[in-house]
Amino acid sequence: MNDATTGADHGPALPGGAGDGTRAVRAGLPEPVKHEPTLPGPVFAAHFHLPGDPTGPYTYGRDENPTWTLLERAIGELEAPGRSDVETLVFASGMAAISSVLFSQLRAGDAVVLPDDGYQALPLARAQLEAFGIEVRTAPTGGDAQLAVLDGAKLLWIETPSNPGLDVCDVRRLAEAAHAQGTLVAVDNTLATPLGQRPLELGADFSVASGTKQLTGHGDVLLGYVTGRDADAMTAVRRWRKIVGAIPGPMEAWLAHRSIATLQLRVDRQNATALALAQALRERPEVTGLRYPGLPDDPSHKTASRQMRRYGCVVSFTLPSRARADRFLDALRLVDDATSFGGVRSTAERRGRWGGDAVPEGFVRFSVGAEDPEDLVADVLRALADSDV
Repeated sequence: MNDATTGADHGPALPGGAGDGTRAVRAGLPEPVKHEPTLPGPVFAAHFHLPGDPTGPYTYGRDENPTWTLLERAIGELEAPGRSDVETLVFASGMAAISSVLFSQLRAGDAVVLPDDGYQALPLARAQLEAFGIEVRTAPTGGDAQLAVLDGAKLLWIETPSNPGLDVCDVRRLAEAAHAQGTLVAVDNTLATPLGQRPLELGADFSVASGTKQLTGHGDVLLGYVTGRDADAMTAVRRWRKIVGAIPGPMEAWLAHRSIATLQLRVDRQNATALALAQALRERPEVTGLRYPGLPDDPSHKTASRQMRRYGCVVSFTLPSRARADRFLDALRLVDDATSFGGVRSTAERRGRWGGDAVPEGFVRFSVGAEDPEDLVADVLRALADSDV
């Protein structure tokens, strides 16, 4: 978080060329103080001592918290290394973060462009936006199709890679076209994480994500964040957070900060295993529609390689039927049948069970964890064979 807002002291400066692992381990730490912990514990406070005029960084628990400050600084250092002109705000969930941008930036009569193949809660947001008199246009992520409906929009919302179909669009191209007509650009960076891509460097005004997923990586924290480079726009986001009270608890914020220290280790292991799994699945005749941006023959690979530094931990594919997919999931021994993604324990689900995604009944979203690659691939191949009855 920007010190002009918080009044907090900067932590130890990192070298400009610091690697991702070094940055993740050191991100957001305060200056060392003798006998104090390197990462201070969570601050549980609804109010703070505040005699006289209400000045200073911490006044009331809905507005600011020292534990948030350290986490916000850490995320900002990952999303925009070396930048002092960006601000990060944390929220109670990814949807709280998404909503804060949509509803703080748009007014009745504005138009917004959303992906029609994005996160399944976006249709809920669309219904609320339209109820407020905001025009909502949609187009697929792939092929930069959102360009065709961009004219005159106030905000362009990009989700790349898309969830769950894993299509990728050219963020630079879309951002340039949007800014040429005064349109703000927000990128949902959940699937990529800041170690996979940095939307602000690609031209976006906001990088938004669910920290519930791979950023924290243990399936035990609900969290969201917004990082932005426009001070006025971020002031509006901050005001929205204050109005709706969509704030994280200090324990969740502390757990998230602690978990970021292992982000590079987790991401590299999970991404490498995801590629190995995708390569194994492409040899299976019952698997169709296999998508992973890291595969050289994936439709998104060329675009992804220009803007992504890592391809993510999610693989998607389709089995011949709903029953086959259910049998496959039931046969897995090292994989939990659960929603969400990005955790150290592999999860998979038949995505059509929720009814919010335009996917085949046998579509499987598979989130690769940190298990030994050989063990995980063997478990998946065995489950595929066992479910072929």
